[in-house]
Amino acid sequence: MTRTTTKRVIVGVTIDMSHQLMAGFPEVLAADGWDVHVVSGPGKNSDRLAALPGITAHTISMRRDPSVTNDLRSLYEWVRLIAKVRPSAISVGTPKAGFLGTLAAFLLRVPVRIYLLRGLRVETTTGVRRFILSSIERLTMICSTQVLAISPSLARRVTELKLGSARKIKVLGSGSSNGVDTVEYAPGRFSDAELDEFRRSLDLRDDVPTIGFVGRLARDKGLADLADALGILTERKVEWQMLVVGGSDDGSGVEALKKLAEFGPKVVLAGHVERPARHVALMDMLCLPTLREGFGNVVIEASASGVPVVVSNAVGVVDAVRDGVTGLVAPVGNPTALADQLEKLLLDPAYARQLGIQGREWAVSTFERSAVQAAYLADLNDRYAAIESRRRAKSGS
Repeated sequence: MTRTTTKRVIVGVTIDMSHQLMAGFPEVLAADGWDVHVVSGPGKNSDRLAALPGITAHTISMRRDPSVTNDLRSLYEWVRLIAKVRPSAISVGTPKAGFLGTLAAFLLRVPVRIYLLRGLRVETTTGVRRFILSSIERLTMICSTQVLAISPSLARRVTELKLGSARKIKVLGSGSSNGVDTVEYAPGRFSDAELDEFRRSLDLRDDVPTIGFVGRLARDKGLADLADALGILTERKVEWQMLVVGGSDDGSGVEALKKLAEFGPKVVLAGHVERPARHVALMDMLCLPTLREGFGNVVIEASASGVPVVVSNAVGVVDAVRDGVTGLVAPVGNPTALADQLEKLLLDPAYARQLGIQGREWAVSTFERSAVQAAYLADLNDRYAAIESRRRAKSGS
């Protein structure tokens, strides 16, 4: 592939819904003078980006799970696209887009190949599936020129599992792939009257504390542990109600959802919500007992909203909370310990509010979106400048 000298970049994710993981960043790149090409599966987010100046949207259908036939077809589409666009750099995240995008870019010698590591699916798999996913991660990291892990503990886990070379792995700042919109998620953004009306529309009581969950309704999110913890709280006669925000995309959370359904009206399922800030504002605490995570964006969004958090100590999510300062941490896979931490906040609203105040301060000072995006932009520009400097030196210009 003959490379262009234009500042041209491809950024990609697997499915259209995952555009929310990089919300606003393609626009930041375009404003900095990059010719931006965004790749994902088809959907309304791609359509929206296609209408913006300086951004071209491309659709490539990619299956999340390994499939030789489908993956070869998608790889062919990636190769065709990269040969046509001739980018100076490519930055791809989410497992399948990361794998196919970096492999195609490696084959076509794109000089800057960034794998934005958002998590490791391999952590919660076993047997043949674990071998396949591990092999895919290793090949992805071999084909990349840089692996940007979105949390310190995730970077450490990569080396522990021997998936990639430590010299290739880097974390920008304190982690996070895109920061948090501290205006969208802010205490007081919604009036009391608005929240009261919204609470009634969801059939939530105003005299019982609300535990919140935001995320995919999947086994890896720890929903079974959450259901067990709620059962323990009920046995202890601690009052609670639960607001669950999220949709199911792989069916793995069905059994846990059945257990949650047994609590009847105490658990409200709101379904998938693209912008859940108003839902978060109804929560007295957010709980994410995940088994694995890349970072824990919803945790920081809750903190930015002034909502205290209770999380597991799984990889990734531990970097999104300061234990005893912005929230509380329980051992992963331990429903009793999770119930203990939830109970502390349910029975001590003043303590919960203090954690929420401190969480807001930390989120604003450390993970404000524009600052995080500026760090990623600067890193990309540095890599591009280094490549261009070597190219000019080699050509003698």
